[in-house]
Amino acid sequence: MRTAADIRRANAFDVIRSLHAAGVAGRRQLAEWTGLSVQTVATICGELLETGLVSEVSRAKAATGRPTAQLALNPEHGRLLGIDLAETYVHVETRTSALELISSTELEIDLHRHSPRQIVARVREAIEAETATDDLRPFLGVGVSAPGQVDRAGGVSVFAPNWNWRNIPLLEMLRGAVNAPLYLDNPLKALVLAELWAHPELGSQDFVVVNLGTGVGIGVALEGRLLRGCTNSAGEWGHTVVVAGGRQCRCGSRGCIETYVGAQGILQTLREVSPESTLLRGDDQAATIRALRDACAAGDEVAVETLERTAYYLGIGLAGIVNMLNPEVVILSSWVARDLGEHLLERALPHMAAHALTTPLLAASFRVDTSADDSVSMGAAAFALEGYLHSLSNATTVDSVPTLRTGTSL
Repeated sequence: MRTAADIRRANAFDVIRSLHAAGVAGRRQLAEWTGLSVQTVATICGELLETGLVSEVSRAKAATGRPTAQLALNPEHGRLLGIDLAETYVHVETRTSALELISSTELEIDLHRHSPRQIVARVREAIEAETATDDLRPFLGVGVSAPGQVDRAGGVSVFAPNWNWRNIPLLEMLRGAVNAPLYLDNPLKALVLAELWAHPELGSQDFVVVNLGTGVGIGVALEGRLLRGCTNSAGEWGHTVVVAGGRQCRCGSRGCIETYVGAQGILQTLREVSPESTLLRGDDQAATIRALRDACAAGDEVAVETLERTAYYLGIGLAGIVNMLNPEVVILSSWVARDLGEHLLERALPHMAAHALTTPLLAASFRVDTSADDSVSMGAAAFALEGYLHSLSNATTVDSVPTLRTGTSL
């Protein structure tokens, strides 16, 4: 049950997100967009102005009465780091306190060098590259997205099956890399948060973000509120069994959907279709996926057959999501989706129609996130911003913004 404090925090976060989406807005505009009273918005904005996160940028002339103050998030207040730690790369972005991108660094991760010590060393290397600047704005926080199940409060990677990590104190190992608080979550939650910041119209909708990368999972928002589950494990759809006794999965089970629609699963299917295919690029998942994309567009029979088989399992999996969650919007995201999403979605639709209930399927729209931006890093930077707002104990309304509509567990 949400308390009065939860509601106040949700209201504050709605104001912040609306202001971010608009760029510049007055209090009355924010009240109109959020559905809050002008007095409530005025109180929230007053507290945000006191923190320095929001600034008054101009005064617009009104038809009658005094000029109206125009507000914006203040990019000079500080910086944020958003870290997307994935199975094959680490991508680090520096953003302003208004979540504007300043710079980014991406380093590959060797598939054969994935001990915690080796991975943390690689992350520290990327962080060092991003922080070696003359920018004097302080770092307000660092958001870290790590694959698999994580303990947010303890900063622990509970289980990362692709690396066989169990109970790794990840944030403790990263301590001191930046002089700022660190906040941990996983990419499924980061993707939902990134969508909510980029598309505020989703704030009242039921939607699902499908992460298609080396790992596979879903992020879920119900009425704009992030679904976490009691152990922060909601969304581990990639370990839903679609083939009883099927392919061995790193999680220990067999037949998980990740083994068919994740990058490694797609490569395995390609090898089954054509063991000597020239599309294979050894262990380089990204290069093989790109080769498949180009070959499929050219009508190559091996590529088309590989994607047809992959789409079959994706369609069954998406049908299960539609039946279970009845979402309004389903978004295919992450690097595999950017390269293959349109090809896969087109071929998955008939299989969805065969396995999903008609009414919820007709109510759902599907799209592929083809943006070149790293949405996980954006979401991780938002973790850091929320964590910073949570630390502002001198603001009564804003003191716990990280668990607002986008972060409140259901």
